Amino acid sequence: MKLFRTVVEIPESRTKLDYETGSMWIGSCFTENIGSRLKELKFPHEVNPFGILYNPASINNSLKILTDGRMFTEKDLRYGNGLWYSFSHHSSYSHPERDACLERINESITRAAGMLKKAKLLFITFGTARVFQLKENGEIVSNCHKIPASHFDRVLLDVEEIVESYSSLINRLKEFNPDLRIVFTISPVRHWKDGAHGNQISKSILLLAVSRLEELFDNVSYFPAYEIIMDELRDYRFYDEDMLHINKQGVDYIWEKFQEAYLSPSSKPVIKEITAIRLGTQHRPFNPTSRQHQMFMLKILERIAAVEKLIPDADFSNEKNTIEKILEEKHG
Repeated sequence: MKLFRTVVEIPESRTKLDYETGSMWIGSCFTENIGSRLKELKFPHEVNPFGILYNPASINNSLKILTDGRMFTEKDLRYGNGLWYSFSHHSSYSHPERDACLERINESITRAAGMLKKAKLLFITFGTARVFQLKENGEIVSNCHKIPASHFDRVLLDVEEIVESYSSLINRLKEFNPDLRIVFTISPVRHWKDGAHGNQISKSILLLAVSRLEELFDNVSYFPAYEIIMDELRDYRFYDEDMLHINKQGVDYIWEKFQEAYLSPSSKPVIKEITAIRLGTQHRPFNPTSRQHQMFMLKILERIAAVEKLIPDADFSNEKNTIEKILEEKHG
């Protein structure tokens, strides 16, 4: 039967993810969409240890901080609008208390650096080639933290400077973790503030830069999330109401493609069991205190214990807490 669409072919990855293979995810909110699926399925991974990042320069700076193991001090923070914050971090790391802000930042750096050191795959998602540069010192910021636009210059990176900076970074990463493979992807989320043409220019710069890095390094590859949305799906029904971000249906499709290329066959039975456990804990019966449902919850606890024997580092705390509350209702 003839397919009435173009299909984006994705080469099978030489390095597969399983429950012993760690991965690091860094970049735009699209990175979090896929990273959250790995979290749900208990894969060892780390997602956006600096929060959501959109441009190549900020992502590059973040990875350098991790390879250097640099801890932040109060000199790295600023204060405004009642919050302590870092220009290297998303606003989710901001806090009214300085020490709490630093603790949150440094705990994340320590955890992420440990994962990057042992990870087999690093996924980097570029969102835009445009950056915000502080007028006072030329620093490229990861987040503007609601500071007026008059304090920044908006600059468009070019292909050559992205390739040059990432060539240096990739060599640094090779020394830090010789087994690490790097997978670039371009977010299909459109930056409409740049206008239709401006968004295309930005994405084109990112695509050209990544293509060049693929040519230069044998440990670099590309996952075509952008092309799947733009060329294979090609329909606004895969977008949220803002017509810019990808909706759940679109993310689900990309996740299916990702699984085929990057997840090991040995992980599939475990994925199936964890999915069943999650669905079981989310089930809401007519009478949660009935003996039948209580026994059902106890069976799920047994299934969790069996998976924990296979994957000792798997975190089922949320599922266990849900079950415990249901069981407590019986005796409440």
